[in-house]
Amino acid sequence: MNSKPFLNTVLSPRLLDLYDISNCVVVIIDVFRATSTIATALYNGAAKVIPVDSVPRCIELGKITGGITAGERDGKVVEGLQHGNSPAEYPRSFIEGQTLVLTTTNGTKLLHMALERGASEVITGSFPNLSTVCDHLVHSGKNVILGCSAWKDKFNLEDTLFAGAVIQRIKEHFTIHCDSSLMAENMYALHQNDMPSFIRKTTHWHRLAAYGMEKDLDYCVSIDVANVLPVYTNGALLVNPQ
Repeated sequence: MNSKPFLNTVLSPRLLDLYDISNCVVVIIDVFRATSTIATALYNGAAKVIPVDSVPRCIELGKITGGITAGERDGKVVEGLQHGNSPAEYPRSFIEGQTLVLTTTNGTKLLHMALERGASEVITGSFPNLSTVCDHLVHSGKNVILGCSAWKDKFNLEDTLFAGAVIQRIKEHFTIHCDSSLMAENMYALHQNDMPSFIRKTTHWHRLAAYGMEKDLDYCVSIDVANVLPVYTNGALLVNPQ
């Protein structure tokens, strides 16, 4: 009898319905840039991050909580919000002790989809908190869904590469019969030593680099620079609440 939990990689939010996620830890992955920004804000002392899936809700919750409203659509800051989705906008000197209310094109949408479909736990992951995510998944003993936020439901490379980095580290602890996971791991193995150059070929890099965000994007593929575990609890992402 196989006692290892299962791990699957979902390459787009459009594919989430194909999986039973009710007994799973779902890792929301949005490397460029939502889950990199979430890890960074919490690492730098944010009290919590409230992820919302619409701009009006973001503005409303900002007023209710007194929080900082932030987010983007199509890579650009949304009119009516105070800040964007750049990790560089949230140094400790600015964000410590604050509530961040965040809405983004892809990542916050997938997070709410996972909650609606009954995930037993939702966390967020990106290269800046890779090790903490991996440690948590191994110790949880639960089935795992690596959920790539993609770009408007279309496959993207950077989220898949992060899934591959996770799988490379933790695969011996899981049963993996999943071609998307195999592909993600092989792709990461091929490119892990040339990530800064390879990532520049991606569609999303070119989309965001056009707005002058190259430093952001380099940061988003830097391993363990904001090594905390954001866990969704009672409507907000908190640092690994016990």
